[in-house]
Amino acid sequence: MESKIWLSSPHMGGNEQSYVNNAFDTNWIAPLGPHVDGFENEIQNYLKEDSLVAALSSGTAALHLALILLNVKQGDEVICQSKTFSASANPIVYQGATPVFIDSEEDTWNMSPEVLETAIQDRIKKGKKPKAIIAVHLYGMPYKATEIHSIANSYHIPVIEDSAEALGSTYKNIKCGTFGDIAILSFNGNKIITTSGGGALVTKNKAIREKAIFLATQARDNAVEYLHSSIGYNYRLSNVLAGIGRGQMEVLEDRVYARRQNYDTYKATLSAIEEITFLDEPKDFYSNRWLSCILTPSETIREGLRLKLLENNIESRPLWKPMHQQPVFKSCPSYLNGVSDDLFKKGLCLPSGSNLTESELDRVITAIKTYFRA
Repeated sequence: MESKIWLSSPHMGGNEQSYVNNAFDTNWIAPLGPHVDGFENEIQNYLKEDSLVAALSSGTAALHLALILLNVKQGDEVICQSKTFSASANPIVYQGATPVFIDSEEDTWNMSPEVLETAIQDRIKKGKKPKAIIAVHLYGMPYKATEIHSIANSYHIPVIEDSAEALGSTYKNIKCGTFGDIAILSFNGNKIITTSGGGALVTKNKAIREKAIFLATQARDNAVEYLHSSIGYNYRLSNVLAGIGRGQMEVLEDRVYARRQNYDTYKATLSAIEEITFLDEPKDFYSNRWLSCILTPSETIREGLRLKLLENNIESRPLWKPMHQQPVFKSCPSYLNGVSDDLFKKGLCLPSGSNLTESELDRVITAIKTYFRA
């Protein structure tokens, strides 16, 4: 059997090892150190917009801290995009709060501004004004930031921008990860750049960044003894992993270019198949194309194609199953228009790694064409 083609595998740039070696040579094998500082500065310089960054152990940790920093507590409600990975919603439950799920719109597959406003008005009528909104840039496609943030501002609800999949994407030439009151990034192994496991919290507020770092390092007070007046967490990124991140930041633009090239190749070679459609970028939207996704006419065809690719040792996956369909969230309020359910039935993520070779792309394309000719 031919070698496995993965959906999105890590892709080293070449200099990561030198940063890691430096951490070992200088004995900075700890959740602090010069590479953590350097990594944070490099992300800040990349994002611009007066961004301040706290490097953390995961994107999920960043989301959890964001909710804590926005004072989300037991009994509160937090609005969350339904079409996302469960890590967007799980931290809401960590805080004892209730997720309120919002359906998608068809232009970007992200949170529908119309459904969002309907939900906010209805929750307020029920006496439960949402404490925060978690909006996601799905698969690297920016959400409708102008509309979403305008609605949030009109009701004075802060937005947590889940940019876990969107480092390198822009909206109106502004980098994703800079729109929210607090934003989060992920450097998990399958992301556009990786630190193996890791993430970051992004804010423009110095006090929020400092509080995030304080909480992420077990909330130790400034005292000679180990003094704690707040509950803390072990959420800081290690100096070793930050070294990997520094090497990855050097090749970020190359990784965005490669993934966009994957998408362009798929579209150029598969658009003639009438059963396949693609998600184009609306005006002012620039996606890193973290994953290249297609829509098919039905769940049966989508699943048949997935199995055909699997026969050829090619990994593909359905689009995220909406959170309102997940058993663990079945009792949570949801405001639906049918878009995310339809996307889940018909959508498939194709191999999208920046390290895909031309021959591997040809294998994927050939398998897809063979399926639709059968």
